[in-house]
Amino acid sequence: MKKYHLWTEGCQMNVADSQRVGSSLEHLGYTFTDKAEEADVIVLNTCVVRQSAEDKAYGRLSSLRPLKQQNPDLVINLMGCLVGVRGADKLRAKLPFVDVFSPPSDPGPLISFLSQGEVRAIEADETARRFGFMDGDLILPDHERGQLVSAHVPIVYGCSHACTFCIIPYKRGVERSRPVGDILGEIRSLAKQGVKEVTLLGQIVDRYGKDIPDGPNLAALLRLVSEVEGIERVRFLTSHPNYFTEELMDAVAALPKVMPHIEVPIQAGDDEVLANMRRGYTQQNYRDLVAKIRARIPDCSIATDIIVGFPGETDAQFMETFRVLSDLRLDVAHLARYSSREGTVATRSMDDNVSDDEKMRRFRLLEELQEKIVGEINQKYLGENVDVLFEEKVKGRWRGRTPTNKLVFVESEEDLRGRIESVKVTWTGPWSMQATLVPQN
Repeated sequence: MKKYHLWTEGCQMNVADSQRVGSSLEHLGYTFTDKAEEADVIVLNTCVVRQSAEDKAYGRLSSLRPLKQQNPDLVINLMGCLVGVRGADKLRAKLPFVDVFSPPSDPGPLISFLSQGEVRAIEADETARRFGFMDGDLILPDHERGQLVSAHVPIVYGCSHACTFCIIPYKRGVERSRPVGDILGEIRSLAKQGVKEVTLLGQIVDRYGKDIPDGPNLAALLRLVSEVEGIERVRFLTSHPNYFTEELMDAVAALPKVMPHIEVPIQAGDDEVLANMRRGYTQQNYRDLVAKIRARIPDCSIATDIIVGFPGETDAQFMETFRVLSDLRLDVAHLARYSSREGTVATRSMDDNVSDDEKMRRFRLLEELQEKIVGEINQKYLGENVDVLFEEKVKGRWRGRTPTNKLVFVESEEDLRGRIESVKVTWTGPWSMQATLVPQN
């Protein structure tokens, strides 16, 4: 029996891509192994959003070279943003021990290689459809079938916005929305395999449908997804402030299955820095959006992304970001230190003049602020009853999430996987909560 091994780094889109590659390989008769040494095919699904992620990918590749030397028949597939949409030719000379190079979200080159040319003449998207990657017949990898409670479903690939710091448009290509029928077919298939929650994915998810003439927008898609039998919860990420419409707010507020948790990055709190990032809004625009979301969706949790140390960012400009985060008191802040990425506008035309030490200092200040804020927000849950969808057992405790995406742990001898149960919160911290099951009458 031939085996495959998957190594995935990066965003939820990469997780979804790897899941689909696994499905494609099992269609060809391979079985999954978590040990690279046992595999006949190794797929590295890479991320290059930060230099640390790219370094990790090259480190993992180096560790595989001895395996290839010991077993020349081993197939190594490099996939994802390290390859990008046009990067395979440059990498071939640099990495001669890699057999196949696959762009993000495209298993076609690997499937073609393993099929010994059988599908080599088929266009990449047709290859993907044939092997269950993009169509509605996705079968989860065997080790996840019946075990996976929450799944990620890509609805729009690529990005055409091109923020000056971001490498994604150059690596994943232009924005491309998936057909509604493919998305709904995939979600129905997931529901039949035991999935209870789906998260709709896009680099800018609220731009879904804008590249399809007369096509549905994200609000309309949410209504359709909510009708899928077996799906109990629906989420979506990541949004952009410019495209988060009142219609979308109304859909989240009106649809019981759509969870009241919004991920909408600000990236920086200073207007000049935002303009240099080419974000297309001001600090006040973002404040107004948060106020509207909170007014339309009571008790909604909001997550943001922030980059510190963007080229030219002064200490005074950073303090504007600090003040915004302090004022808005958001539930989650994904923090990152600016990392120069080859090919981006910022790298080509701006001087990365904030020192690494200063970036870390700013990062730590926001980290400490956010820990205090979230600790205070979560403390309000103490003694309250909340509904939790349980996903898996970790170190003897069941792990699940509230509608607002708060992480909750419960000790129970019952099998809670895939169940939504009412729990009473007994302890809160900034990053998770503990609770006990509420007895059923």
